[in-house]
Amino acid sequence: MSSNLLSLYIVAGMLGIMLFFTVAVAPTVFKVLPQEWSSKYVRAFFPKYYIFLGLFSLLSAYLIEGNVNTLLLILCTVLFLFALLILMPAINRAADSGNKKYFGLLHGLSVLVNLIQFGIFIYVLLYE
Repeated sequence: MSSNLLSLYIVAGMLGIMLFFTVAVAPTVFKVLPQEWSSKYVRAFFPKYYIFLGLFSLLSAYLIEGNVNTLLLILCTVLFLFALLILMPAINRAADSGNKKYFGLLHGLSVLVNLIQFGIFIYVLLYE
């Protein structure tokens, strides 16, 4: 198997993980668990989510052929790091302080970052 094909399989897997979390896991967690438990779950889950997907984005960037796709996958890696190191702690501080407006703004930004990454992964899969 070529490294380029392996990279595309990894990207497809990451896309599947992101889609499954967005469509199945997150809505279910907030629907079935009490607020306190769902918040604890999300705070424990997201660092692993960002680290795992960030590392695999970097691996995909290394394996894929083409400068544009490499740069796009590096951008995804940087966005996962941004979400892990900057955005997530800020979201948690806003939630802990009860600042709903700032929390909503930051959460919206995290959703936008996720959508950008999602779009990049689709682009890489379609135009490789």
